[in-house]
Amino acid sequence: MEYFLQQLINGVTLGSIYGLIAIGYTMVYGIIGMINFAHGDVFMVGGFVSLIAIVALGLTGGSGLFPIILALVLVVIIAMLIASAYNWTIERLAYRPLRGSFRLAPLISAIGMSLVLQEFVRIAQDGRPKPLQPIVTGGYELMSRAADRGEFIVRLSNMQIFIVITTLLLMTIFTILITRTPLGRAQRSCEQDMKMASLLGIDINRTISITFIMGAALAAVAGLMFFLYYGVTDFYVGFLAGIKAFTAAVLGGIGSIPGAMIGGIIIGLIEVFWSAYFSIEYKDVAAFAMLAAVLIFLPQGILGKPEVEKV
Repeated sequence: MEYFLQQLINGVTLGSIYGLIAIGYTMVYGIIGMINFAHGDVFMVGGFVSLIAIVALGLTGGSGLFPIILALVLVVIIAMLIASAYNWTIERLAYRPLRGSFRLAPLISAIGMSLVLQEFVRIAQDGRPKPLQPIVTGGYELMSRAADRGEFIVRLSNMQIFIVITTLLLMTIFTILITRTPLGRAQRSCEQDMKMASLLGIDINRTISITFIMGAALAAVAGLMFFLYYGVTDFYVGFLAGIKAFTAAVLGGIGSIPGAMIGGIIIGLIEVFWSAYFSIEYKDVAAFAMLAAVLIFLPQGILGKPEVEKV
């Protein structure tokens, strides 16, 4: 029971990170029907920007110029701004000119931008993994039991609490933003009928650009939390995390923010529990097998709506 509870905590923590990245996928797809495959690499850029900001603020030695909380707030803001600038530039240069083209062209462009970001970071940062000493430390012991090979303690770290609370807070803020603000109404109008929304006076290009910026901001926060949680990052980390987050978005119902979060937690739980009870080499196979099953038996996802063909 104790081992199961520990893995449950680990799975929810990892799934929260996947869920934040998945929200960016689901927001962009919900409006323009395109999968931004460079989104995972924007997550990676957010992690590297966070590393640079952490080093600049002197947090690597356990004490810095500012209290830890204030410093992390500054790191988050810097990472969100720079990642948003990257994603805005990608949308403006690589996606917008192809918006009216055949559907395969933006997909190829997205894959190309993913490779560009990977190689840019690899060249700029030497391509080696970047480690980090723990910054957010401490935690709580929930329960323990004696075992033949030693005592097993169920721990809930402060970093895990920070990740889950931040994820829930951001999901709530963005859900309210989309459902109860003029920007959210514009986004939902573009999702339903982009041409009619344009005729009604909505600035389509501005709405789409802001959506890319919002998705990048969430990916940057996820990049920072992933880096702080695992203590290492590299130029390739965004590819696999992005694919899993995309899987989470499809699993939860692409176009649904709560669905993206639910899908992320499910993928995180599958990955962690499979690694704990079965072979760790096949944890990714288990996650993608779940995706295949959902696509076969529930194509719209858990909270997604069936697609209605417009005539």
